[in-house]
Amino acid sequence: MPLGPQTSAVYLQQPASSVLSGAIRAPSSVTVHPAALFSILDHFLRRKESQERVIGTLLGIRNEHEIAIKSAFAVLHSETVEQVAVDMDYHRTLYELHQKVNPKEVIVGWRTGPYPAVHIAIDTGVQEGEQVGVRAYLSSPVGVSPKPENAVFIPIPCELHFHEAERSGLLLVDLLTKAAASPVGLESDLANLEATLLQVSDMVDRVLGYVRSVIAGDVEGDVTVGRYLMDSLNVSTAGIEKGKLEELFNSHLQDTLMVSYLSNLVRAQVEVSSRLALFYNIHIG
Repeated sequence: MPLGPQTSAVYLQQPASSVLSGAIRAPSSVTVHPAALFSILDHFLRRKESQERVIGTLLGIRNEHEIAIKSAFAVLHSETVEQVAVDMDYHRTLYELHQKVNPKEVIVGWRTGPYPAVHIAIDTGVQEGEQVGVRAYLSSPVGVSPKPENAVFIPIPCELHFHEAERSGLLLVDLLTKAAASPVGLESDLANLEATLLQVSDMVDRVLGYVRSVIAGDVEGDVTVGRYLMDSLNVSTAGIEKGKLEELFNSHLQDTLMVSYLSNLVRAQVEVSSRLALFYNIHIG
């Protein structure tokens, strides 16, 4: 999913001739894992009151066309009006420790050369009028002298990438942000199934509303959306006999109800056992 607002800057990829001549080709996009974003935000929340910003190192995997940022760690620094000084010994120690755990992840947001550095800027949205957003930039050399500080950062497309198994955790974090006044616990299988069905029903209603608006001529149809809907319907119904889908759903619902019943039964037995043990210790023991 895209991160941050759209930018009007144009990102130009290097021509193929420069790649064949031996130059390092710049990536065309950046993907960020939620763990890296959470690490950066946690560092920002734990900063000193005198600090206006935090600085860290980005770690990930690099290929020919894309950079995948998997994690990040904080770097101590001192900042003045004229310069920013980074504690390199602290940075080197943390990187060596990280290499022992994830040796495949390398520094992608540090000027190690010959690869260009990636700069991730996060607007936390703590000030009025600002929105939370993530922007990615790629360093490009500027000037005649090849110095690390002679560089300009060009905007590059940035997306959030996560696995389907991690979606439940992200949804729980989203619920915590919307209900900060009261604690939010993990949903049971039955409640999760109900929430999923409500989301699917809402999506179907939105699709039906869009299709009806296109048929009525109120909205101009999009060929890409139509093809996507057709492909999705063909894939979802392919190989399923009439009435088989309802049978599968009922079977899954019965399994979910059975698991919910057994979990409640075990919880009740544990509660009764703990109360009996407490009664025995007070009155008999």
